[in-house]
Amino acid sequence: MPELGQLLTVSMLAVALAMDAFSLGLALGTRQLTLRRMLFVCLLVGAFHVVMPFLGMLIGSVLSHAMKGIATLVGGGVLCFLGAKMIWQEPDETIQLHTLGQMILLTITVSLDSLSAGLSLGLFATDQGLALLLFGLSSALLTAMGISIGRLAGFWLGHYGETFGGILLIVLGMKFIW
Repeated sequence: MPELGQLLTVSMLAVALAMDAFSLGLALGTRQLTLRRMLFVCLLVGAFHVVMPFLGMLIGSVLSHAMKGIATLVGGGVLCFLGAKMIWQEPDETIQLHTLGQMILLTITVSLDSLSAGLSLGLFATDQGLALLLFGLSSALLTAMGISIGRLAGFWLGHYGETFGGILLIVLGMKFIW
């Protein structure tokens, strides 16, 4: 049984890492995803928020500094690209979530910071199973919340909803880059 302090610390880290997933959810919500697609994206984001820190824990502290810089730059660049694509292309040609590969690419981009967190967690005496569980649950739930709020924003913003979602992705991507 983990200590209360450890539980609170890992919970706060899980929510902080899941905020990127929430932002992604806001952007995707403007796309008016079907319930089935929404659930699948949430589960996929949650799964990658478990897999990426687990991989980070396995890699260990040796590569921690090098991987963090590369992972965040790549993730930020991909999100900026996808956001720009949402803004400047016709609605039919924007981010497609029709294939598993497209969904995996998008969810990996918001999970890359979890890889770095996993590298860091590998250095501490933390209940890693609990951390992974909290990372997955919080990211899946915050993605669902983001999609739900994004649906409302998309409805209120009308055809500007796609632009709003694109701007959110660019801001998220820039956060990774800087």
